[in-house]
Amino acid sequence: MGMQEDAAVVRRGYEAFNSGDMETLKGLFAPDAVYRVGGSGGLAGVKQGSDEILAYFGELFSRSGGTTKVELQDVIPGERHTVGLQTAQAQRNGQSMEQHGVLVFTLTDGKVTEVNEFIEDTAKASDFWS
Repeated sequence: MGMQEDAAVVRRGYEAFNSGDMETLKGLFAPDAVYRVGGSGGLAGVKQGSDEILAYFGELFSRSGGTTKVELQDVIPGERHTVGLQTAQAQRNGQSMEQHGVLVFTLTDGKVTEVNEFIEDTAKASDFWS
């Protein structure tokens, strides 16, 4: 698959995430995909496999009472990686959080095989989600 096709997969993933369409999301990830979340909070760490990745997404929705939304600002396709620039928002326990972030995707044969998530303030995110 080419760069534009990979970018289209990433866009579909953001659309599915925001609509809570876990079935579509699962289909976009390779079964053995790896998703890395930076920081030191309870949600940080490496998620191994599509089931753990979807459980992480589910936890974001659960902890935020379904308010988590991620606005895709831009997709930058490359030869080896596809980059998503995003703004994430959520509400929890009477507080709101908005964070800008970058997700670096690796795709093989149209499936996401690896994601590295980088957000602007991991300490703020850790406090918010804990």
